[in-house]
Amino acid sequence: MQKIISYNVNGIRSAMSKGWIDWIKAVNPDIICLQEIKANPDQIDLKVFDEIGYKHFWFPAQKKGYSGTAIITKTEPDHIEYGCGIAEYDFEGRVIRADFGDVSVMSVYMPSGTTGDIRQNFKYKWLDDFHNYIDELRGTRPNLIIAGDYNICHKPIDIHNPVSNANSSGFLPEERAWMEKFINSGFIDSFRHFNKEPHNYTWWSFRAGSRDKNLGWRIDYQMVSKSLESRLKRAVILPEAKHSDHCPVLIEVDF
Repeated sequence: MQKIISYNVNGIRSAMSKGWIDWIKAVNPDIICLQEIKANPDQIDLKVFDEIGYKHFWFPAQKKGYSGTAIITKTEPDHIEYGCGIAEYDFEGRVIRADFGDVSVMSVYMPSGTTGDIRQNFKYKWLDDFHNYIDELRGTRPNLIIAGDYNICHKPIDIHNPVSNANSSGFLPEERAWMEKFINSGFIDSFRHFNKEPHNYTWWSFRAGSRDKNLGWRIDYQMVSKSLESRLKRAVILPEAKHSDHCPVLIEVDF
């Protein structure tokens, strides 16, 4: 059984300064998919990962202190794929993939459109390009776990104030329609597979005590290929972990 965590750490150095390594030791995941690492490997104390028994693979953005993904794993992967082969996304370090036998685990940091029209249009282009990329990849790697910050709430249950956020990036009709189409193309929203309850979120604004009041958004997912459904055993959100404005999401899957 593999325990896989996905976590947008909003800066790996910041998370490590808040006891993140001790948390990892306690939870003891097999694979960790990180997003928004905001650092190059030479800016991180990598020895701590070696000391606690993890291999680590980093795909930072070219721009310093921005974006970037990583995969940390106890088991040596058969192959690591850095990027998706599309320069404008690989420049921002948005995708890294590790292959383990017939299963591939991806850490993905999807763009946010919250800073205005230019980035929202970049996000729409990414969504189309990423879906095409995944469709093609499934020809050779059909068993995918796509973990990461999707920057989209799929349904009203996934956001604390759906009415007032109807025109907010991350909950726009076009984004939600893309999510529906992506899932329907052959994926399981692993958390919703096990849990249909409201008020389960993975990101909270730093403003106005949003986290204490649980006024959040569920934008972090582990999407699992339908072909792995019988091997999927558990999926939970871990809001008590407070190293970031996001919290980790965890699945257990039988490789």
